[in-house]
Amino acid sequence: MTARQPAEWMPHVATWTAWPSDPALWQDDLLPARAEVAAMIWAIAEHERVELLVGTEEAAASAHEALHGASVRFHHQPFGDIWLRDTAPLFMASTAGPAAAGFRFNGWGGKYLLEGDDAVAAFVAHGAGVPLAKHDWVLEGGAIEVDGTGLCVTTEACLLNPNRNPGMDRFEVEAHLRRDLGIERVLWLGDGLANDHTDGHVDNLARFVAPGVLALPAAAGSDDPNAEVYDDAHERATAFGVDVVRVPSPGLVEVDGVAIPASYMNWYVANGVVVVPTYGAANDAAAVAAIGSFFPGRRVVGLRGNAILTGGGSFHCITQQQPA
Repeated sequence: MTARQPAEWMPHVATWTAWPSDPALWQDDLLPARAEVAAMIWAIAEHERVELLVGTEEAAASAHEALHGASVRFHHQPFGDIWLRDTAPLFMASTAGPAAAGFRFNGWGGKYLLEGDDAVAAFVAHGAGVPLAKHDWVLEGGAIEVDGTGLCVTTEACLLNPNRNPGMDRFEVEAHLRRDLGIERVLWLGDGLANDHTDGHVDNLARFVAPGVLALPAAAGSDDPNAEVYDDAHERATAFGVDVVRVPSPGLVEVDGVAIPASYMNWYVANGVVVVPTYGAANDAAAVAAIGSFFPGRRVVGLRGNAILTGGGSFHCITQQQPA
């Protein structure tokens, strides 16, 4: 079998994540973000080990206090910020054993270049005891979503953005995905969510819930800022031939009068639990129930993610699964 990333719902050895550590980045949201990350870790650690990066001595002390007794292994390693979906390696499996793929990281198109982020992939692969193959093109883990069979979904807004790999067209991108990740088929969606600084990471928009089955949001009213994006994604996905299931959208979520990229799709699937971000929106409970129907046999829990979202993402963005 070609080495490729297993689907997220396949068994894990561990989950890698990081503790909010830099007060200059998080400011007033540092303590609330730590509380939300801690709640996520406690939920995951009931079912699998959590490997936690801490960037400073103060951060380590606060993490030890918040997570005392949980199945967590601490790693003292400087890093820029907690978005390990994008800075950690993508773990893969094959008949030859586990492997990891690391890619060039340029701060989401040069917007957020933080010291230490470019060292995370090598550190995590070494800590996991998995050989790392380094690939010299820009790819963030949140930009792709796989179903484990060789099928991938992504967005043109991100992977074809000239701020990532200038001069690479979709055919070259597909060739690189095939060569480095064993991806055989690519479903191209269009734009990502409004005001998403990742330029449209697909893990805020479309997630596989089974082989060939893609979950997409359904707009939550006429003021939903992403209604056209959802409709376009649905049209492209059905034309491609995947089965589509829908999840209610949180609708318009604002901070200081600006729509923010709040999404229930940024859930994380661990061995025995699915952690879904909620925002105090009207559709929180309905979305958690809908996502729960996709993963029978797992506990599905909604946890607030408003403070983490001030940094630009949610639970999927800050985690990286290490497959069994």
